[in-house]
Amino acid sequence: MPPDRRGERQAALRVALEGEGLDGLLVTHLANIRYLTGFSGSAALLLVRPDSTTLISDFRYAVQAQAEAGEAAVVEIDQKSVWDRLERLLGTRPAASLGIESQAITVRDAERVSALSRCRLVPTADLVERLRAAKSPEEVGAIRSAAGLAQAALADVLPMVRAGQTEREVGAALEAALRHHGSEWHPFPTIVASGPRAALPHARTSARVIQAGEWLLLDFGAQVDGYCADLTRTVVVGARADERQQTIYQLVRAAQQRALEHLRAGMTGREGDALAREVIAARGFGEAFGHSLGHGVGLEVHEAPRLAPTEESLLPLHAVVTVEPGIYLPGWGGVRLEDDVYLGPAGAVLLSDGRTELVELV
Repeated sequence: MPPDRRGERQAALRVALEGEGLDGLLVTHLANIRYLTGFSGSAALLLVRPDSTTLISDFRYAVQAQAEAGEAAVVEIDQKSVWDRLERLLGTRPAASLGIESQAITVRDAERVSALSRCRLVPTADLVERLRAAKSPEEVGAIRSAAGLAQAALADVLPMVRAGQTEREVGAALEAALRHHGSEWHPFPTIVASGPRAALPHARTSARVIQAGEWLLLDFGAQVDGYCADLTRTVVVGARADERQQTIYQLVRAAQQRALEHLRAGMTGREGDALAREVIAARGFGEAFGHSLGHGVGLEVHEAPRLAPTEESLLPLHAVVTVEPGIYLPGWGGVRLEDDVYLGPAGAVLLSDGRTELVELV
């Protein structure tokens, strides 16, 4: 039985609230609510105070909320409105200053809180997200498991990929294989981009027919115990790679390998990004690598920390990040390679398989 870390997470949050001079925090971001209580439903408010944690949800989750939260929170179920229940709680025990998650709460919901509360509302940013950035061994294990089943799904699908199939056909097969291997859901819409469309970093999978000799870029993920994996592989379909394809591919691979070898906790996000960017820029393709090197991954597929040219924050020990350099040439195609990495005391540890040798599906 894995240790229950919800109590220590809430205690760490209360320390942060004290440092901010707050008497409580209204948590509205569902990933943060799950992190603090274990509740995985789609509708909830969480009121964290110095001496209590109250989870508010509705009739649909009356059984689930109690089962998942257990002793981590007092569960309040309201038949009509979670906001009415929050108003009653705040009316019974007013707070002088209540933090709200400015990065997550909508304007409408902020107005609701303001209308029902006589306390001073204080916008906060990323109080829980900063705690989530450093992963426990159980969280790292879940991400590793998600990466493993994603790799198993890819291994099932690649041998069946042929020129003449559409991107959507390949995407459907990959998503079915992910579910077959145990993925709870798809953390994001699977990207299958072929030929010149591989130059679109966030392409939408389309009805385009894959041609022989083209790139096929596959960006996909899996989910285990709520935790995400995020992988990208780029292959050539129906032919051997030509000289230009070989050159671009091996450059992206060399950039990723340098980052994997030298990435460390304690670097700034900018320094981590530069490990790969310098390799690509030195060969004249700096402008073709237009996105950041990576991002944190956990209960959300994009979370803290960031590896980006403008990021001066330090990469925390025990973070899990993606390492995904790419080169994108409009009209020709693109290559991206992405793996998930744990930043441990001894350096970067691959959670995905890191198998990035060029695959030619002939």
